[in-house]
Amino acid sequence: MNARLNLMENPTAGKIMKHLFSAGKVILDSPLPAATQHLVMLRASQINGCAVCVDMHTKEASHAGETPARLNLVAAWREAPVFSDAERAALELTEQGTRVADAAGGVTDEAWANAAEHYDEDQLAALVSLIAFINAANRLNIIVRQPVGDYQPGRLG
Repeated sequence: MNARLNLMENPTAGKIMKHLFSAGKVILDSPLPAATQHLVMLRASQINGCAVCVDMHTKEASHAGETPARLNLVAAWREAPVFSDAERAALELTEQGTRVADAAGGVTDEAWANAAEHYDEDQLAALVSLIAFINAANRLNIIVRQPVGDYQPGRLG
């Protein structure tokens, strides 16, 4: 399968992607723990059904030392004892921030307060931005039908 549009080679899309990657770099370099970032990107991508992002973020997380058990249990994080309370708070915020169309109230005050107990203001800024960023990336890849399977860790980061 070929992508409907090459986001890197099209002049307009290429400019947009350059700016998105720059914003993404700020998030990656933020004080939000790298393990949390990987979990958040993987969970949002699972929810959105973005195969290319699930492939990419699973490979990146594994390459960074994440265990297969934790990666395999991200979709069932509520029942899995392998995640810290802080990671659970981030995953909860990710789910609510990704499923805003499913919940009339958006992100609950409880989910926000839970995340705020575990992350400082800079980390929260990075977390919220990461949730928005990965949702945008998921949608771009789904819309253009970005081919999946050949991603190599470190290619985009």
